[in-house]
Formats: sequence, structure tokens, C-alpha cells
Amino acid sequence: MESSEKIVANYLLDIQAVLLRPNEPFTWASGWKSPIYCDNRKLLSYPEKRHGICQFMVDIINNNFKNVEYIAGVATGAIAYGAIVAEMLDKPFVYIRPKAKDHGTGARIEGNLPKGSRVIIIEDLISTGMSSLSAANCVAMEGGIVEGMVAIFSYGFPRSIKDFENSHVELHTLTNYDTLIEEAVAKKYIKPEDLDILRDWRFKPDTWGQK
Repeated sequence: MESSEKIVANYLLDIQAVLLRPNEPFTWASGWKSPIYCDNRKLLSYPEKRHGICQFMVDIINNNFKNVEYIAGVATGAIAYGAIVAEMLDKPFVYIRPKAKDHGTGARIEGNLPKGSRVIIIEDLISTGMSSLSAANCVAMEGGIVEGMVAIFSYGFPRSIKDFENSHVELHTLTNYDTLIEEAVAKKYIKPEDLDILRDWRFKPDTWGQK
């Protein structure tokens, strides 16, 4: 039976939510040069894949977090996934802004999150991990208890892995960079000789491609 990691990797590849261009790198907002671009929001337009993603998330939560009371989505990419997962689990939902809004109450968490609530955070993508861990810290500062985080995809940067470990936030991802590039070769999206380029980038993304 095919693993869930491979299934989700193929979801992303099949609809081109992930694009791989080892020889024509993308430029991220951070300025990093990257042979990969990932936009998990595309999955929302494919009902069968969208349901599959959310069911995998529900399974992870049911199997690993027995005391969850609230589901929180990180804005903006994970709001829809978080809301669907909350509906499937029949749990209250909130979402977390990247920063406090500059009008009205100035809230960063939208919705009602009572202090002491046990929260699972839903993310679409883990890159450096900074925004994801900022969201977890926001929940904690508002009195919530972060049980863990579930994300669709992670690049698996050594820095982000270390930061999650140091922050004691238990992270589960549906699929990951290694699985994705291996499936990309298996399905002939990229050539086998491109694997070394892609693996090299993951360990030095901030300097990769610089002359």
C-alpha cells in the first residue's frame, strides 16, 4: 500500500502545486534562489485531493493528540484547511494573523480562544519555520496550550528542524521534500541527474545559486 507521504507528494506534483526547475531557479520573496516553488493553496480547487489532505490531517490528530479542544489555522494559506479539519472533528476554529491588525481590537487571533484551551495549529507549508513558530508563540501568549502542529509540506531545512525542537512544538507533516523529489524522479517530472542539485539546495538555501 502506498504511503500517505507518497500520496500527498503526488497530489502536489499532479496539479503543479509544486514546480521543480533545477536549472531555472525561482526567486523567493526573501531573495533566495530556489529550484522549487510550492503553492499548496492550489489543492483547494481539487475537491478529492482537498478532502484527502484534510482526512490525513484528521487522522494524524486523532492518532497523536487525544486532548485537542481547538483547531487554529495560520493565515492565510492554512485558514481553509484548518476550518475544514475543525468541521470534520467538530471542534471550534480560530485563525492566527501574521501580525496584529491595525484597526478595531488589534487582535492577532481571530475567533474566541479561551485561556487554557488545548490547540492544534494547521499550516500549509513549513519553510524556515519562523512564521509557523511565531503563530505557536502567539497562541501561547494568549493563554492557549499548543499541543502540536500539522502541516501539508516541509522543506526540512536543518534550521527549521532545530528551531521546532528547541521550541518543543511537536510537528507532523503529510509529506516532505525528500519524498517529493524522489516521486518527481519516479514519475519523470525531473531527470535522475537533477536529484543532486535539489538535495544540495536543501542544505544551503540562503547561498545556493550565488556566484
